[in-house]
Amino acid sequence: MKLTLEIWRQADTAAAGGFETYVVADAMPGMSLLELLDRLNESLIEAGTDPVVFDSDCREGICGSCGITVDGRPHGPEANTPSCRQHLRSFADGARITLEPLRSGAFPVVRDLVVDRSALDRVIEAGGFISVAAGTAPDADSRPVPHATAEAALEFGGCIGCGACVAACPNGAAHLFVGSKLAHLSLMVQGRTERGTRALAMTDSMDAEFGPCSTFGECATVCPADIPLTAIAAVPKETIRARWRGRPD
Repeated sequence: MKLTLEIWRQADTAAAGGFETYVVADAMPGMSLLELLDRLNESLIEAGTDPVVFDSDCREGICGSCGITVDGRPHGPEANTPSCRQHLRSFADGARITLEPLRSGAFPVVRDLVVDRSALDRVIEAGGFISVAAGTAPDADSRPVPHATAEAALEFGGCIGCGACVAACPNGAAHLFVGSKLAHLSLMVQGRTERGTRALAMTDSMDAEFGPCSTFGECATVCPADIPLTAIAAVPKETIRARWRGRPD
């Protein structure tokens, strides 16, 4: 396959940045987008040119650090699939592909395709944790959880924090991310003690750095963990509950 790549290059956060054009003539349909970038970088290094900087870790669709924008869509053309699992068979031979960082005011560009997603970390630091004594692994069996509840908690708890939902939202909202965390912890016995304070702290942090929910649902279609759109409902539900009860639980 021969592919023409329009790639965003930016030296640092303060630089203007812009697109540069590259051609990869020996791409193969079975390659992932990251492997395509690897191939391109090999040729750039051989030519004595700075390689394209991008983020990745596991390359197994688990960590979410690989997130980039492909032809205007976070992660790529395949729905609910991270960038590292997007393959070139989704593109035609001779195609022109635009690669740029996840676009959001909350995610400043560090360099090229790498962005700073610390805003998501700050939401978690505000309350996305359990600070009470949860016991050891054997203690988990002492507090039975209905099967349906456990399955729902696992579904919401699957969020990998890649930030694609924020980049896909026209308003740059983080409601799918925050809602998945609130729903997950509210369903678990260990997470109910701080339920109210968690909701207020996390939503305050979210509102300070992200936009309001657009209600269009683009976030769920790009989420590689397939977090259901219903997670968004946990944001107003948990916040209203906490304010109405006026208690931390």
